[in-house]
Amino acid sequence: MMFCAIIFFVGLLIVSRLITGLYSKNRISKYQEAPNMPVGIVFGAGLRRDGSPTAILRDRVETAAKLYLSGRVEKLLLSGDNRVVEYNEPLAMKTYAIELGIPEDDLVLDYAGRRTYDTCYRAKEIFKVNDALLITQDFHMPRAVFTCNMLGINAQGVVAANRTYRLASMIYWNLREVMASFVAIWDLWIGRPVPVLGEPEPIFTTSIKKSD
Repeated sequence: MMFCAIIFFVGLLIVSRLITGLYSKNRISKYQEAPNMPVGIVFGAGLRRDGSPTAILRDRVETAAKLYLSGRVEKLLLSGDNRVVEYNEPLAMKTYAIELGIPEDDLVLDYAGRRTYDTCYRAKEIFKVNDALLITQDFHMPRAVFTCNMLGINAQGVVAANRTYRLASMIYWNLREVMASFVAIWDLWIGRPVPVLGEPEPIFTTSIKKSD
């Protein structure tokens, strides 16, 4: 009985990963092929001990900067964790983005993007984002694209691939996504948790949709 339960659970995990992967397959592009959208959403990915972005997060911000500087997005929504004063992902992303030449006025910070689900939920409900490019690595992209679209955002992904990562790290991140994909589907279709919210802060005062 225990063995069957384990097999069933493993099957659910694999199916969850397949669902997000198949759904997002035609909604992900390289930087050079990215469509125009009003907003680019950058997901948090951890900080170093000195408070600076990790290599993964720097990769995401660099890709977002390329999209902005090429005119593919008008604003960047930097979403990350800031539950404690000493840990501020959005501010670290902002500092790095400004170093890369992005005007401060076009950077919007979401301090309660604790999870991918929270980032997408708040982008829609708080920042009133309807159309967006999602900037993250390919291992995380299927879940991000699936989640944002299921929450009402017309989202397409742009892969951050400015660095080469260790094989061991890639294996870990991909395995982690198997469980995370299951949790995402559970949250979207069953649990439907409500993240930290607040007063609306629309990025644009009028509805804008930017496309090729």
